[in-house]
Amino acid sequence: MGSSVSHAAAPPPPLASPAQPVGLAVALPPKSEEKSAAKEKVDYLNLPCPIPFEEIQREALMSLKPEFFEGLRFDFTKGLNQKFALSHSVFMGSTEIPSQSSGTLKVPTAHYEFGANFLDPKLMLIGRVLTDGRLNARVKCDLTDNLILKINAQLTNEPHFSQGMANFDYKGTDFRAQFQLGNNAFYGANYIQSVTPYLSVGSEFFWLGHQRKSGIGLAARYNNDKMVATAQVASTGIVALSYVQKVSEKVSLASDFMYNHMTRDVTASFGYDYILRQCRLRGKLDSNGCVGAFLEERVNMGVNFILSAEIDHQKKDYKFGFGMTVGE
Repeated sequence: MGSSVSHAAAPPPPLASPAQPVGLAVALPPKSEEKSAAKEKVDYLNLPCPIPFEEIQREALMSLKPEFFEGLRFDFTKGLNQKFALSHSVFMGSTEIPSQSSGTLKVPTAHYEFGANFLDPKLMLIGRVLTDGRLNARVKCDLTDNLILKINAQLTNEPHFSQGMANFDYKGTDFRAQFQLGNNAFYGANYIQSVTPYLSVGSEFFWLGHQRKSGIGLAARYNNDKMVATAQVASTGIVALSYVQKVSEKVSLASDFMYNHMTRDVTASFGYDYILRQCRLRGKLDSNGCVGAFLEERVNMGVNFILSAEIDHQKKDYKFGFGMTVGE
């Protein structure tokens, strides 16, 4: 028999290994996809809506300007139903009055305040009546999904001290506009526009007819997940800067700078906002030597204990207060 020849397929040749980088290519990091993602094009037709113009510094104000008070304060709120609630407030302390001297004049005062609140998704009514004859009222009404009417009024027994203000706020997809109308022939308007996902710029104008005064201002706000920076300048000579650094979800640091060109006054301050499990601590220190701290301690469900302290060594003004808030 003749020799047999196998017709099986020959094994495939070994795959060539990919070329290994040599020289400096070994030290260079590989191209990451994060850089390409960071360079994604911004959709300028779908920018977020900015915050209202008057709240452009709200994060800094929360830390630097808490509601300091002197004396005793007690607030009680009782909800009658889901929309209506009554409130009672008692305050005993002192009130500062203007003085030409460097010191601070304080007048002892005490008053009781009765309030009524009506809260609805499209309508909010808040009223306060004080024993000294003052009446405070606030109205917020959603006329449409984008147009809001706000009215603030304060009536007193003293002539020429009553005030009233009406605001028309319009909210667009990436902008906000507001028109203001108040007593003493006050007219104002502001507009703020988002120019990038993190940056928004705006301007404002006001006219005070009785005093024949007008002014214009410009503002800018940059914010992301870790920080908020704002800048404002006005024709009245005011320059205001603020910066808030969010250290964590519960801790934030804030600072601001204020310059008045007319009076040549310069003030800088530093503050903190620390939220614990049962309390919230806020404090500040400014360049005039004024130190303040504000503590809100949650004693129980719906019961908060408040401590307030503000010390101004330069003016020899010392304010200490404590209070309690009951109800939500």
